[in-house]
Amino acid sequence: MNSFSRQCRLTAASLAVMTVAAGAAACSSGSGGTSTKGPGSGTYAVWDPYPQFDKTSAWAKLLDQCGTKAGVKIKRTAFDTSDLGNKTLLAAQQGNSPDVLIVDNPVVSTLAEAGVLTTTDDTKLVTSKVDPNLLAAGQSGGKTYGTPIGANTLALYYNKKVLKQAGVDIASVKDWNSLTAALAKVKQAGKKGITFSAIGTEEGSFQFLPWFWGSGAKLTALDSSQGVSALTLWKDWLKNGYAPNSVLDNTQTTSWQEFASGDYAFAENGTWQLAGAKKAGFDYGVLPIPAATGGNTAAPTGGEFVTVPVQQDTGRYATSEKLVTCLTSADSLYDTDTTLSYVAPTSEVQDKQVAANADLKPWVDAVKAAKGRTSDGLGTTYPKISEQMWKAVQSALSGSKSPKDALSAAQSAAK
Repeated sequence: MNSFSRQCRLTAASLAVMTVAAGAAACSSGSGGTSTKGPGSGTYAVWDPYPQFDKTSAWAKLLDQCGTKAGVKIKRTAFDTSDLGNKTLLAAQQGNSPDVLIVDNPVVSTLAEAGVLTTTDDTKLVTSKVDPNLLAAGQSGGKTYGTPIGANTLALYYNKKVLKQAGVDIASVKDWNSLTAALAKVKQAGKKGITFSAIGTEEGSFQFLPWFWGSGAKLTALDSSQGVSALTLWKDWLKNGYAPNSVLDNTQTTSWQEFASGDYAFAENGTWQLAGAKKAGFDYGVLPIPAATGGNTAAPTGGEFVTVPVQQDTGRYATSEKLVTCLTSADSLYDTDTTLSYVAPTSEVQDKQVAANADLKPWVDAVKAAKGRTSDGLGTTYPKISEQMWKAVQSALSGSKSPKDALSAAQSAAK
């Protein structure tokens, strides 16, 4: 499943709505997580954003197995990602939260700030094996709220045949200058350069972030010279015909369809397209997105966190911790992350994944360099910043503003 196709529906606006959703209509009856029985027995509620998996799926069976190990029954409810955050806030207001909540990582800080989630100190959940850069997406105010179940991120897919015809050695692509030089050769050879998504939604920000961070820019200063250089890079690619004007409207899905046509040298896309890449009918490779002056840039992490919402009966936390630990154990992570096309959040399981599928090696490298969108202490301020970022990208690429003016306006609005 394309994980980000679920995430990209969580726009900045919908995230902002979550903070006031407690005043909206009550959620449907029977979906909460409390039990009339004491802690450590009875039924424990698990909410997840995987409605594509029914009760016969490996995921549902894993939940039941973890419940059996903990001595409880599992009542699972699956929501579309765009609904899950609001449902969680409403349930918390009613004192009817699920025992375990699996939620997109950008939403964790919003729920934490609203007082909905416990910390790992509350539940005694051990997260020492999790890669710190992935765990950071669920940290706010010096506290950790849950643990990642897996991660995906962005990299560059490339068409080996197109590059060969253009006389481009992929080993030469190490920074922005060498990538742009490769695109020029591809165009000269009569082929198309690179496609990506610059649509005016969170999806556009998600795709721009590797270049923004790769310039050395920070989200607290959108209009820095580094940030301007990143947006200028994209603008120049369009101006020189290295990228199509369709990127302004491209989702990651339509961008992928362009690459799958076989005419493009590069496409920025995610781990979730691996299955599609194998079906495309041409030899491809994967390259971590280069930073401006070389090395792998930080790309944003996608994926969910397994969290424990606050309960009136704190005695339930011990069993909830057992459930979370089971779901995120090495064996469970390997199976689950394979199903979800995720890279595991621990080196132990990542090594196992690469041993089973060498195609995952560049993705593991990319995930190790990745960063949460709400990291760097941004928390709930990220959605507002992101909205101004994607508006700036749209303004600059459409030609209505220069990259510098677009980002200056974005920074003023973000404040």
